[in-house]
Amino acid sequence: MSLTGTPFLYTLIVLFAVALILPLVLWSRVRGPQALRTAARMLMLIFAQGTAVALVFVLVNNANSLYDNWADLLGTGNHVQQAANLGADGTGGIALKRLPKVKQTFTPASGPGMRGVRETQLKGRVSGVNAEVYVWLPPQYGEARYAHHKFPVVELLPGYPGSAKAWFGSLHVTRQLEPLMRDGQVAPFILVAPRTNLLAGVDTGCANIPGTVNADSWLSIDVPKMVMDNFRAESAPKGWAVSGYSAGAHCAVKLAVAHPDRYMAAVSMSGYNDPIGERNSLAAQNLRIRAENNPYLLLKGARTPPRIALYISGQPRDGYEAGIALEQAAKAPTTVHVIFIPKSAGGHNMALWRPQVVPSFRWLSVQMGQHSARGTIPPEPSSGGSTHAALASGTASRAGAGRRR
Repeated sequence: MSLTGTPFLYTLIVLFAVALILPLVLWSRVRGPQALRTAARMLMLIFAQGTAVALVFVLVNNANSLYDNWADLLGTGNHVQQAANLGADGTGGIALKRLPKVKQTFTPASGPGMRGVRETQLKGRVSGVNAEVYVWLPPQYGEARYAHHKFPVVELLPGYPGSAKAWFGSLHVTRQLEPLMRDGQVAPFILVAPRTNLLAGVDTGCANIPGTVNADSWLSIDVPKMVMDNFRAESAPKGWAVSGYSAGAHCAVKLAVAHPDRYMAAVSMSGYNDPIGERNSLAAQNLRIRAENNPYLLLKGARTPPRIALYISGQPRDGYEAGIALEQAAKAPTTVHVIFIPKSAGGHNMALWRPQVVPSFRWLSVQMGQHSARGTIPPEPSSGGSTHAALASGTASRAGAGRRR
């Protein structure tokens, strides 16, 4: 029975109802010695508490897409087949342009918000990762007038723990963007959500760690290669961006800063720069790897500033300061757009990030120079030339301070 499936949820609801009724009906009817009666009543209480905890956990898990299956929850999943030392560029010396195209088999994805999403099991030829990838095509993709059109792509990264389905189920990304794409208010992006939880019980930090995992190469090489092999997707970096929340936000910015030849833009919602922002991050366990995966240090030490655009949103002590640090370290042609979100908007959760989906994709449409079905996407209103803005009740204003909790 699936951890996130409706049958399991309904089973827990029924068990919880039974657990409430049992003490009411049987409490005074238990017969036998005092020890036996006490034990029976204790079991009824434990059963009631256990089903209540399980039901609350499943409801929270389904709402936030923390664990996708039992293997993720129990820590028995491992999606790494090998983790060779792939060198500084993460290619292992492989000539990527010479790799033959591989046609993937796609099946309809299941779960809340997954309408129109297709799923494939991808064996990374460079990274050694074997995991699922979810792909959603914009409404224009199947139209005759777009038959020879190549579409821009946005990779969607969840937090940790987090399911690759979270963007579709919890953040309602397609539900929010599809009508805007049809109306020409947002560019028609291909959305790609690869698995990021590759090892049991730890966050990879989207890093390449020889002998352990090559998460960077999985996300920035294998997944894009698969998409361009199977769909009419624009080539990198012109047509590629990456977006994430929480730990996925850290990954999004790091991937763009480290690989301006693979991405031209990144969106970070409540992210952080230092990998130590996630205490279970493998990238934070080694000082060298930690520094190599800190986008602030990468940007500050870059000999040639990367031609990328960054959109950073955060609250005080939950992403905002990280964005300001990146803005201060950036030099042209790097651009950093920092969004301040007041504490009154909510905490570090889906309710905070869901309203940010549309503004960030409007920004991506403009930054990537994309054209909608009805013409060019209009730019967002300027805030007097400053990159600082605040989101409150759907409006923008200037304000101040944040970091991931």
